Amino acid sequence: MLASHIRFLANVSKDAAPEKKTQRIREIHSLSKLPHRYPFFEADFMPANKYHKMFVANWYLILYQIQDDTVYVDYILNCRKGYGWLLQA
Repeated sequence: MLASHIRFLANVSKDAAPEKKTQRIREIHSLSKLPHRYPFFEADFMPANKYHKMFVANWYLILYQIQDDTVYVDYILNCRKGYGWLLQA
C-alpha cells in the first residue's frame, strides 16, 4: 500500500515522493515505541479493539494491530479516498 501511495505522489511531484516515503517509513517505525499511544479504530464493520489508528500528514490513516510485542501494519489508507472497500476485506 505504501508503494502505491508513493507512485501516486510521484506522478504529482517526483521530487517530493522520496521524502514522503522516508517520512511514512519513519512514522511507521515510531510505532516500535509506545504503540498503544494511538486509539482504536472504531467502525461498525471492523472488529472492536482490533486495529489502532494513526493519522499522519493530514491525509493518511495507518491501521495496525499489536500482538504480543509485535506491531503489524495492515492498512495505509489515503483519507482523500473512501475506504468502503474495507467492508469487503
